[in-house]
Amino acid sequence: MKNFIRFWVEKIKKNKLLTVGILLALIIAGYFGYQKFFISAAETRYTLAAVEKGTLIVSVSGTGQVSSSDQVDLKPKAAGEVVSVLVKAGQEVKSGQALASLDSRDARQAVLDAQTSLETAQLAMEKLLEPVEQLTLMQAEDAVNQAKQDKQDAQESLKNLADDEFNAISNSFLELPDVMAGLQDILFGKILNVNQWNLDYYSDLTKTYDEKALQYRNDAYDSYTKARAAYDKNFVDYKAASRYSDASTIESLLAETYETERTISDAIKNSNNLIQFYQDTLTKFSKTVVSTSDTHLSSISSYTSKVNAHLTTLSALQSKIKTYEKTIEDSDRIILEKQLSLEDVQAGAEESEIRAQHLTVQDKQNVLASAKEDLADYSIRAPFDGIIANVDLKKGDSASSGSVAFTIITKQRIAEITLNEVDVAKVKVGQKATLTFDAIENLSITGQVAEVDAVGSASQGVVSYGVKINFDTQDERVRPGMSLAASIITETKADVLLVSGSAIKSSSGKSYVQILDGVSLTAEELAAGNSSITSKNSPRQQTVEVGASNDSYTEIISGLSAGDLIITKTTTASTQTTKTTTGSSGGNAMMMLR
Repeated sequence: MKNFIRFWVEKIKKNKLLTVGILLALIIAGYFGYQKFFISAAETRYTLAAVEKGTLIVSVSGTGQVSSSDQVDLKPKAAGEVVSVLVKAGQEVKSGQALASLDSRDARQAVLDAQTSLETAQLAMEKLLEPVEQLTLMQAEDAVNQAKQDKQDAQESLKNLADDEFNAISNSFLELPDVMAGLQDILFGKILNVNQWNLDYYSDLTKTYDEKALQYRNDAYDSYTKARAAYDKNFVDYKAASRYSDASTIESLLAETYETERTISDAIKNSNNLIQFYQDTLTKFSKTVVSTSDTHLSSISSYTSKVNAHLTTLSALQSKIKTYEKTIEDSDRIILEKQLSLEDVQAGAEESEIRAQHLTVQDKQNVLASAKEDLADYSIRAPFDGIIANVDLKKGDSASSGSVAFTIITKQRIAEITLNEVDVAKVKVGQKATLTFDAIENLSITGQVAEVDAVGSASQGVVSYGVKINFDTQDERVRPGMSLAASIITETKADVLLVSGSAIKSSSGKSYVQILDGVSLTAEELAAGNSSITSKNSPRQQTVEVGASNDSYTEIISGLSAGDLIITKTTTASTQTTKTTTGSSGGNAMMMLR
């Protein structure tokens, strides 16, 4: 046996590299085998919560002690002219007693405006919730019927207009042949048996004195040639049509006749220009003009009147056609609009409209409450029972929110706490507070902020401010010098969307929450605590706009709706490790859901 062991020892010494390789292989194989057989696959679970509406209460906290007797400087909460001073030094006063009043005309007007605005919003809400009035329904139905009737009338008028169109075309062709024949005779006939056309006669005699005569001659010739071609084609089309042709054929023939009349009118005008230029030029040089030219001008004047009359009639008919066609085209859209409006009336107010109006009413209520609070600030009242030690203002003075108006002495318990410079900026006189005491378990007393230091005190680079809080009730167990903690309510927001602060995350300066698409939970499941699930889908980021927040909840201004499910916690667990991911939120407050 000893020889066997010695043999293998010598063998290992001679093959150190082989030994090291075998050991490494055993270690690697052991690691992966352990991973495979002893560590289970990680599982990600998501804890969901629904976005809810509620009241967000934000507060700041501080610590201090109970004082047995103290004096408090009372300062106006608003600025303005002092209208009356109702007490004097040495006078005993009760909690809530008015001590002085300031000019509050603007504040009273703000309350009246807010009341009017609220009443208007409430009336609009009542209107939305009212059943549809029979008159409103009948008006909506009549609007649909009228739109349909307008379309039918326009179609009928367009159909009847075809007779007027053909009559106008026929009237044109009763006179156009004579006009074209007369115009041809004027331009291409021969004066005094001279062997040349009249238009050449007029231009040749005139160009001796003015070369412009050639241009007038060419204009007359070209425009007549164009008019002749248009007339010949139009006449053929007219002969091919009849009063019983379809509406589109007659309408097309009307447009063609109108253009023909315009072309003939242009030819008549240019012929008139040529002959008139001939007369004017020869008269200018004291030459005799042939009397036939006067006859030609007279005929041209007659032709002009006839053609212009036809143009007016044809143009008016074309305008009517366009009007009726536009009415028919618009009627389909108008009918659809009226039908949709009727359906809206029949369906009544939509849920979204009611909800939006409800939010408007709530907003107006908040504005009115705020206006009333502002109005109350124009009256200085005793925060507790006491004696007026000093009066620092008189009627007619201009008071400001930073000046001392009265000094009041009290015998009752007062809480004196300190706040840092960040928190004290949110605190003002009159805010409600809750007080708890280290020495008295389960005792909570409400109070009201009576005074806030205007100047802070610095200690080791930290600035703090004193705040005095009056007790709403007295408890014999509370003794001077006892330590206490105060929570001062600085903001209350009602009927707002709220989510757990742990759900809010941020990236690149923007806030977002995570949502699992394709997942739904009932209210009963959420209430029973069955909100932790797994999902094959990856969370989606939903950008949100956040408002006020506290330790537990954050207000959502936009990006979510009530009832939306969001992720408040992500947990990745295995047999070896557990990883939990949550968000964070600052503040100190409560939330009331409804």
